[in-house]
Amino acid sequence: MSSVVRRTVLPLPALVTLALVAAGCGSAAPTGDAGASGKQIVAVGAENEYANVISQIGGPYVAVTAIMSDPNTDPHTFEASPSVAEVVSAARLIVQNGVGYDDFMGKIESASPSSSRHMIDVQKLLGLPDATPNPHLWYKPGTMPAVATAVASALSALQPQHAAFFQANVVKFDRSLVPWTMALEQFRAAYGGTPVATTEPVADYVLSAADADNLTPFDLQADIMNGVDPAPQNVSLENDLFSRHRVKAFLYNRQVTDSVTQAFLRTAVGNGVPVVAVYETMPPGYDYQGWMLAEVQALRKAVASQISTHAL
Repeated sequence: MSSVVRRTVLPLPALVTLALVAAGCGSAAPTGDAGASGKQIVAVGAENEYANVISQIGGPYVAVTAIMSDPNTDPHTFEASPSVAEVVSAARLIVQNGVGYDDFMGKIESASPSSSRHMIDVQKLLGLPDATPNPHLWYKPGTMPAVATAVASALSALQPQHAAFFQANVVKFDRSLVPWTMALEQFRAAYGGTPVATTEPVADYVLSAADADNLTPFDLQADIMNGVDPAPQNVSLENDLFSRHRVKAFLYNRQVTDSVTQAFLRTAVGNGVPVVAVYETMPPGYDYQGWMLAEVQALRKAVASQISTHAL
């Protein structure tokens, strides 16, 4: 696995609150009530964005738990409580990110092996090496369609009688991503090549898809992501991007901040550079596709109208 190591920004509670994730895009109504019949598939998404997609595909035939749903927790330093281990060990379907992002899941799964459990490791699903430098795979436009298809396949194996329902929801899910992909296309057409700055590589995949030019050195992004003090020359370069107005927007990780990123934020704001908050965990009130669309819309507002989005 990747050697990514993150700092802890807030103390974790003794027990993690396990949030049931509601379906996000209106699944087709099935025949019969899976909940009443007690035949729901117990499923887990290590991060709430993956849990949301499971819920959208499975509808009432799944009971989904998101392990990481608190915007104040850091997945890289997360330590699972006994209650989390109990939920994971009972799951018949698990979706996790991989690339060293949620290693705690593998430890729990190894402690409670099951031959009937369906595992979807997104890193492996996408064929990515352990050395992949950016673990924030859900910002890649191609990730969740692949996850949705894999989820439907796993659910169909567990409940073959509902395979057509799961597949129909994959089609609906793919269609629901169109506003996001269109927003990316429109940004590329109008603002392709726009220079931006970041703190971490959280949204780098979507910036690449939008053809934005991230001028922040990746070494600095990686250092901040890994909780390492960035090199002074990179700090100077980043500050220069703001003071000389070389960038049109500054994207920062709202969930995990420190004195370095807060200083960058003050410098950007002080020099009139609009800022865009990005997240590692899906913010409350969104489904996955709505979240991704909102981030692109915020980027466009920053570039086109110099309007900051400090929080979604």
